[in-house]
Amino acid sequence: MVTKQFKGSPADADLRRADSLAREIFSDVANKWALLIIEALGERTLRFSELRDEVEGISHKMLTQNLRTLERNGLVERTVHPTVPPRVEYTLTEPGQALRETVHTMCDWTHRYLGHIEESRRRFAT
Repeated sequence: MVTKQFKGSPADADLRRADSLAREIFSDVANKWALLIIEALGERTLRFSELRDEVEGISHKMLTQNLRTLERNGLVERTVHPTVPPRVEYTLTEPGQALRETVHTMCDWTHRYLGHIEESRRRFAT
């Protein structure tokens, strides 16, 4: 087996790693469920069932998968309380809150340019 050697400066290697990580994280959070979960959590803590009720249409399986991914990326914190049955709560971490603010900025951009986007789409469709 041959291993490719990276040729370049350590700074270039760090940039490549950062770019690769960014693409991976974007892939993890750039889906409708993850964004809806982040929005639903907002600045509060919710139990799994409360979160499922907040995110209309999400299945138990999809909520579980997305929460695990968000937790793995450090965007959501999961707290298990030692009760019977166990009580599990989810809250956004500081990076999760920052991502939520970024999503809000993207939504604001969409509202600001909605007319322009719709007009462009109409022109493209003809």
